[in-house]
Amino acid sequence: MQTVRKTINRRQAPLIFLVAAILIGIALLYPLSVSSSTPPTATEAITLSLIGRYNPEIYDDTGGAEIVAFDPVSMRLFVVNAIDQTVDILDASDPTNPTLVDQIDVTPYGNAANSVAVSGGVVAAAVEADPKQDPGKLVFFDSSGTFLNQLTVGALPDMVTFSPDGNTALVANEGEPDDDYVVDPEGSVSIVDVSGGVIGLTDADVVTIDFTDFNVGGPREGELDPGIRIFGPGATVAQDLEPEYIAVSADSQTAWVTLQENNGMAIIDIPTAYIEAIVAFGTKDHNLPENALDASDKDDMIHITNWPTNGMYQPDAIAAYACGATTCLVTANEGDARDYDGYSEETSVEDVVLDPTVFPDRDTLQLEENLGRLNITSANGMAPDGEYEALYSFGARSLSIWAADGVQIYDSADDLEQITADELPDNFNANEDDPEFDKRSDNKGPEPEGVTTGSIGGHIYAFVGLERIGGVIVYDVTDPNAPSYTTYINTRNFDGNMDDGTAGDLGPEGLIYIDPSDSPNGKSLLVVAYEVSNTTSIYQIDVGNPTVVELAAFDGVYNAANGAVSLSWSTSAEIGNAGFNIYRIAAGGVETQLNSELIASQSASSGADYSFVDYPPSGTWQYAVEDIATNGEATRHPAITVLAQAPTSANLTSFSGSNASPIALLSLLAVLLIGIALKAKRRIAS
Repeated sequence: MQTVRKTINRRQAPLIFLVAAILIGIALLYPLSVSSSTPPTATEAITLSLIGRYNPEIYDDTGGAEIVAFDPVSMRLFVVNAIDQTVDILDASDPTNPTLVDQIDVTPYGNAANSVAVSGGVVAAAVEADPKQDPGKLVFFDSSGTFLNQLTVGALPDMVTFSPDGNTALVANEGEPDDDYVVDPEGSVSIVDVSGGVIGLTDADVVTIDFTDFNVGGPREGELDPGIRIFGPGATVAQDLEPEYIAVSADSQTAWVTLQENNGMAIIDIPTAYIEAIVAFGTKDHNLPENALDASDKDDMIHITNWPTNGMYQPDAIAAYACGATTCLVTANEGDARDYDGYSEETSVEDVVLDPTVFPDRDTLQLEENLGRLNITSANGMAPDGEYEALYSFGARSLSIWAADGVQIYDSADDLEQITADELPDNFNANEDDPEFDKRSDNKGPEPEGVTTGSIGGHIYAFVGLERIGGVIVYDVTDPNAPSYTTYINTRNFDGNMDDGTAGDLGPEGLIYIDPSDSPNGKSLLVVAYEVSNTTSIYQIDVGNPTVVELAAFDGVYNAANGAVSLSWSTSAEIGNAGFNIYRIAAGGVETQLNSELIASQSASSGADYSFVDYPPSGTWQYAVEDIATNGEATRHPAITVLAQAPTSANLTSFSGSNASPIALLSLLAVLLIGIALKAKRRIAS
């Protein structure tokens, strides 16, 4: 008998090892996911559907469709086209089929357009000079593309907008340095009164606000928020501040201007062209539980967890909306680094020296699979001895809401990475032109860049474009103290490619909301310009009937002393829920509803705890929770199994397997098989 056992094991052991290896290989095909929290539940109060797309099928590394504007009178879209150095005019009268009407060549006025806006049938384009350190132009056209006028503004006009009343045009002049960081123009904001029309305006009508009063020795030096980053080599405050984007109050009296690289914002009184304040946004502590992030592109996994770094908010786009009797601001906290031949602030955690008293685990932290790969700034955090006492990374991977004075009201914490990890685990933190998994984790993650707002059904929604992985994420920001995640749509095809037109939409840049009163089809629309795919896409927004019940836990425990099964469940979110039913299910599938009346919902949007006691006959039973929406729709949640009998040795009394990982199950089976094989080998050896 012993000889037979050796013969069988000698043949089976290699086969068992092979099967175990195959199982491990299959397990590795699944992206491993480790997260310190869970994604929020989408309310789906509104839904977005792609109904139209303009795709010229021309691509270039310099970018494509960037900023979009809409004229409700002509039903035309105006799109900045960086490839052709034009502003493209699209007929959107049929939003399911936007078509090219004409192109406005901007090269007679400068090098390229960076932004476009429309008001009262007048199209304004912000055109940079060549070289871009020279003063740029604000150029006006009618909706047919006919030239009306041009005015001189500051260096590198990066964004143009009209005030809501249409009386003022405002331009953010970024004033970036040249690549050698030798020529560094001052950043500024230009204001033009267009209430009397644009044709008769001259350069004398342009009021350009600079920041020289805040220079060292200037009359307002002491008013500069100490949190504002001033770090360009040899730069004055006025040279270092770089206006990026402008939002204007509903009464057209106040402008908020993001200073992205400086991690701050200028607040301007429009009628007096006076800078009321320059405020810093501060930083986000990624060591707080709610502020986790995935910091490595070299760990081959989704690993959203806490790290000792501070995210500089550095928003690109900003939008203003009325919240009660005041104004709230929404920012897309993209992050941006200065990276020139003459000066670069970019470095990574693995390439700096960490202070061992502040970072006692620095050797572990600086591993590439931990924090080592994360891009940080060399301009902040370093002590005189050359050791880093604090780490500052670019962007906050979030959207934020701020009061009109710059005080933060809300931040979406780690939601954006949690949501995209849940929705697109195979392409988590992919780049905009590369679908490879985890490529951007070390560098700003999903990178929220553009933002706009819209009023729908009595609610204010913020639409945020995620530049890298793509798509638009939507939050209900009606209550600035308690925004809620609404939906996420991504019309990118990760399996396609741009060359044959199958890639879909890549790299969202500019977004605009079109109200039903202005819309060509009478519906709420969102239009997005995609820089990488060079597409302009139109989404119809429909009001849904939101019902969301997220079951966070469901357990059943049998008490042999009294024969009771104590059921308990908790929710992490409840929206549109009337209550619950409980079912006991026999082995043959026959089920019994246990509650005679609906177990009423506690109507807690953040979740609640519930319990129920059953006295079943002995046996193995399944229990299921069913939520009933306010519209009567029933949704059954995964069941648990309970063994209702006196324990003999070790009975499993409850099980909730809805979160079982394929990796964990396959790996466990592989380990068991390896153990069997090793035991067999020991028998052979004996």
